[in-house]
Amino acid sequence: MAKRRAPRKRAAARDPLPAPRRIEAGADGADYEVRPVSAANAAKTYRCPGCDHEIRPATAHIVAWPVDGIEDRRHWHTSCWRNRTTRGPTRKWS
Repeated sequence: MAKRRAPRKRAAARDPLPAPRRIEAGADGADYEVRPVSAANAAKTYRCPGCDHEIRPATAHIVAWPVDGIEDRRHWHTSCWRNRTTRGPTRKWS
């Protein structure tokens, strides 16, 4: 009779490293905390306040919010966030 092998133990799944956060100064004088979201971690559809288009799942983008309050968090296309000083948002920030 053949010997039974013990099942292999799977390595514990590791959480990906948290995305680096950075502080950026806005043209309005306020400071914003900015966090990039990778395409692998983007699971929902959001509306970009810069261009008013959808940010579809599996699209890399950034999340930005004023340093003094996370309740005003917004998801932006990376290019819309980078060019936000040259054109105003299509929607009101707050």
